Amino acid sequence: MKKTIITVVGKDTVGIIANICTYLAQNNVNILDISQTIIQEYFNMMMIVDMQKSEKGFDVLAEELEQVGANMGVIVKLQREEIFDKMHRI
Repeated sequence: MKKTIITVVGKDTVGIIANICTYLAQNNVNILDISQTIIQEYFNMMMIVDMQKSEKGFDVLAEELEQVGANMGVIVKLQREEIFDKMHRI
């Protein structure tokens, strides 16, 4: 399994989850876990996904998702699970 962490942050607007999830589905990326909150007018989402069946590589997915986010005015970042774990280890 190729687990990846996706974070989405920005001003809340209609369709953020729909657009991100549509892109992931079109690229055979499976959502394993998802959490999202809205604090006042700011949207924050974290997803754990499995990229194993995607034909696109990590760098391509990261670039394309960043563009999907930019089109909606939010910031989308991908991190490999092992890097995320090391960065957030106490």
